[in-house]
Amino acid sequence: MTDSFSNSADSVSAPAARAMAVTPHDDNALNDVPKALYVGTGGTIAMRGTGAADTVWKNVPSGTVLPFRARYVRATGTTAADILALY
Repeated sequence: MTDSFSNSADSVSAPAARAMAVTPHDDNALNDVPKALYVGTGGTIAMRGTGAADTVWKNVPSGTVLPFRARYVRATGTTAADILALY
């Protein structure tokens, strides 16, 4: 297999190279801040980015990629499921 982009610098706008399942939790931060979140099953997501305030994203459709660098995905207020952090 050839990866034509293996020597390219990674950036927040570059496509993700890996994904990790997100388990929403009220207190635990994600291990790493992702480039985006993929929402497998739509709903509401309560999360905090790298700033100091939580935000609630309502009616997020299934299959959406949110270009938001979440530090926390809260269990309370989150009804969406099958969330992946994209790195």
